[in-house]
Amino acid sequence: METKQIALPSIALKFDDSRPGFFSGYASTFNNVDSYGDTVLPGAYKKTLKNRERPIRLRWNHWGDVIGKWLDLREDDIGLYVEGELTPGHSTAQDVYASMKHGAVDGLSIGYRPIQFRELGNDRRELKEIQLFEISVVEEQADLGARIGAVKSALDQAESLKEIECLLRDAGGFSRENATALVARVKALARGERDAEQQQAQDIRRLFQLAP
Repeated sequence: METKQIALPSIALKFDDSRPGFFSGYASTFNNVDSYGDTVLPGAYKKTLKNRERPIRLRWNHWGDVIGKWLDLREDDIGLYVEGELTPGHSTAQDVYASMKHGAVDGLSIGYRPIQFRELGNDRRELKEIQLFEISVVEEQADLGARIGAVKSALDQAESLKEIECLLRDAGGFSRENATALVARVKALARGERDAEQQQAQDIRRLFQLAP
């Protein structure tokens, strides 16, 4: 899955004080060269917005909690117009909403896969069709990079899988369920490697026992 971020000031983000948690704006704009060297063409989202088997999620930082739902997603002459509502009573959602209104959080980002595109050279592409998975409210890219660096440093100092699980959840933006599942997978892989090594050792001992 690729991601593409757009700063909130450039998408005319709007709030409706009569509807707490509601906001609207653009998650993507057409015909401009973005910071990734991509140009999204009109019509790129039409197919992915129709006849979906599962909804497009509204997430925090791509891998974090689902913090609300999209009420309206559609293309217009400008780009991908969105109307979202953050979940009332959800602690992360309420914190995100406060940060958005304060201007401390200033990005939306789509999680997608390019279906049809044309390479233009010099690391540039025209995206003709996009498969959209989710749209996230995200931190400013520079801040996110600094946060990732801090997480890496903390991971180096972690002394147990439980500490890593807490770190993934609290600092890495993972939900409790995803953090637990990831650590469980690491444990399973480690256990599988140990079992394989033990089996190999037994096979080697057996070969020596059978040797003349």
